[in-house]
Amino acid sequence: MGATVDMNVLNFIVQEVNGQQPEFVMEVTNKTRADIKGGTLIQYEGRLMLLEIAQVPKDYVDEFKSVSKFRIFNTNNLWVKLNAIKRVVEQKELEMEVIVNPKHLDRGVDVIQLETAAGAAIKNFKGACGINVSRSRFLPVKTTSDLLLLMSNLYEIENGNLTLSHLRSFPTTPLVKLGSCFDKVQEYLMRFQGIPDLLELDHLTVSGDVWFGKDVTLKGTVIIIANHGDRIDIPPGTVLENKIVSGNLRILDH
Repeated sequence: MGATVDMNVLNFIVQEVNGQQPEFVMEVTNKTRADIKGGTLIQYEGRLMLLEIAQVPKDYVDEFKSVSKFRIFNTNNLWVKLNAIKRVVEQKELEMEVIVNPKHLDRGVDVIQLETAAGAAIKNFKGACGINVSRSRFLPVKTTSDLLLLMSNLYEIENGNLTLSHLRSFPTTPLVKLGSCFDKVQEYLMRFQGIPDLLELDHLTVSGDVWFGKDVTLKGTVIIIANHGDRIDIPPGTVLENKIVSGNLRILDH
């Protein structure tokens, strides 16, 4: 969601470095503990390459996740020259590793997903490089936890760009962990009568059968856990600040 055209990056690409313009530029940003699975750039046999966690032997996964050894990760914002793509495809120079990724489906079936990473093409292009960009250019929506952040009042749209609200006191985003009941988008949307106010939120964990009313405000650290077989309804207009809510809280129409 942060992959908008940045003139600073574009100006860098059109400039020559050592007499050559880069054909492929990957935007990377500093890794945090929330990004430990993100692919990173390495030098191998004189070429810049993308290393994904699925390619790392099990004995070295913890080393790969280290934020001190591998300090950057791929944002998947890629800039590639079209004439360079045409050349490597026509000359059959586009080498892409197939990643074998075991998956477990909801219906209980184990499958093997074969995939290629777009960023892995970086090794096939001349003058390829990575640019370390601001975290604001990396706004992934891989889970409903990510979606909640972007749908909330934490973000504003300015000239087509999503930016962190100026009303938030600090420049970092909250850590949000929604439980399995929120995994599917349809279920997620049903459980929120309105997206809560997250401007002053630091950390949110939700587990179990939890439903949110309208105009809810969450501040500080909020943990909501509905025990197995129980349901928690957060009433409309509720303000939760540094609270743990657990057990059963059911609101019924009458």
